[in-house]
Amino acid sequence: MDLPTRTKLIVFSVMCLGFFMATLDIQIVASSLRDIGGGLSASQDELSWVQTSYLIAEIIVIPMSGWLTRVFSTRWVFAFSALGFTITSMLCGLSWDINSMILFRCLQGAMGAAMIPTVYTTMFVIFPPKQRLIAAATIGALSTLAPTIGPVIGGWLTSEWSWHWLFYLNVVPGIAVTLLVPRYVNFDHANLSLLKKGDYVGIVLMAGCLGCLEYILEEGPRKNWFGNEAILLCTWISALSGFLFIVHALTAKEPIIDLRALAVRNFGICSLLSFIIGIGIFCTVYLTPVFLARVRGFDSFQIGTAMLSVGCFQLLGMIFYTILARHINMRYLLILGLTMFGIGCYLYEPLTSDWGWQQLLLPQALRGFGQQFAIPPIVIMALGSLPPSRLRSASGLFNLMRNLGGAIGIAVASTMLNDRLNFHYERLAEHASIGRPVVGAFLQYQAARLSEAAGDTVNTANAGLSMLHALLMREALTLTFADTFLAVALCFVVGLVSALFTRPIGNVAPPPDAH
Repeated sequence: MDLPTRTKLIVFSVMCLGFFMATLDIQIVASSLRDIGGGLSASQDELSWVQTSYLIAEIIVIPMSGWLTRVFSTRWVFAFSALGFTITSMLCGLSWDINSMILFRCLQGAMGAAMIPTVYTTMFVIFPPKQRLIAAATIGALSTLAPTIGPVIGGWLTSEWSWHWLFYLNVVPGIAVTLLVPRYVNFDHANLSLLKKGDYVGIVLMAGCLGCLEYILEEGPRKNWFGNEAILLCTWISALSGFLFIVHALTAKEPIIDLRALAVRNFGICSLLSFIIGIGIFCTVYLTPVFLARVRGFDSFQIGTAMLSVGCFQLLGMIFYTILARHINMRYLLILGLTMFGIGCYLYEPLTSDWGWQQLLLPQALRGFGQQFAIPPIVIMALGSLPPSRLRSASGLFNLMRNLGGAIGIAVASTMLNDRLNFHYERLAEHASIGRPVVGAFLQYQAARLSEAAGDTVNTANAGLSMLHALLMREALTLTFADTFLAVALCFVVGLVSALFTRPIGNVAPPPDAH
């Protein structure tokens, strides 16, 4: 793309700002749900939909972004997306009850979704091969930094002002993106004739499959999976829609998603790696704050402080990656990144109930570095293996895989937290019978300590048993988190094996007839 360098930088920076906002808002409410629930008088189950509604809408619209940009052009799709995201963010902050919040969050996710994959294709269109290294590293940093610092920023805003500012935060940058994109982003043109032959059947089938699947994954751990009628019904709808969608996508002339791109070796393998990276990013961002809150009793600010090291090492990793990528084969950097990320997750395995930011520093440092060394090669090797004509629809599929990995990973992690907690508690309870000397000494000590303060022997004895139960529950929960982090680490073993089968690729655009 023959644009002045200054214009390219402005285009990329503005679009990255929109990309960052849309990605940040996935997790920004995570540490403030209790405050939102108090303000809107919502139950815990209702509050879960504040995130679920956003993810369902986003996961449906992301694969459609390629078709939308072909029809309306990147300029107007991105500008309209930024404008809609800004308006719906304001509406979220003005919500008067939980139902209005859920509706506006759904619209917010739908509006912001198109900004995510569009940045990837723009990178390949406007930058020459050498500059793509820095651009891919920047996108990788933003895509991993946003979900990491989202709960941190959200917790700080809520504690300093109110939860409404979680959404008002988007207004100023959203207006800036809306105004700047039409002026500077002008490298393709609308083709409204594509509306007449749009793959509307594929859109309906895809929406039914992905929407129901996301609902299953989000609500399944809370509703006993297939023991719930709504979950069972959504499973049938998702499975049937998914089967029909795959058949349709493989037989239609111009499907909404180019599933045939998965037959290209590098794109198929890197899509799998994107799925695994999604598991790693979203699960660790989900599990670490929950551990610090439930086991350590940290508040939002303490959790943010403990997790801040991930973001610091991500930025540091980006600097090292851009230097090394000029001299070292991209596949080697990918393998190094996957290895560091996997080891970072594995180092959570000796987790204890005393862990704080000091103990989390090394695992999070490896995670931060690993993400920055893994994501840019995956992006370049996946999208760089396709001809320009297939980039837009393939980019939506590629980004969908990461979000699906995160959704499935969090659902499995939530289920493990329930099931393994019962397992570990029962195992620990077997060794904590009152007849054991250690347990008896613990109860006597607690009873004596409490009786000095209360003077009621019966109540202090019961209080001692309650404290024993709380101790067992805390240790069982700690062991459960360790198991779950280990399961995440094992996913990266699959990723490492898969990465060995990728083909070498340079930072050059593929020929038009690549296949």
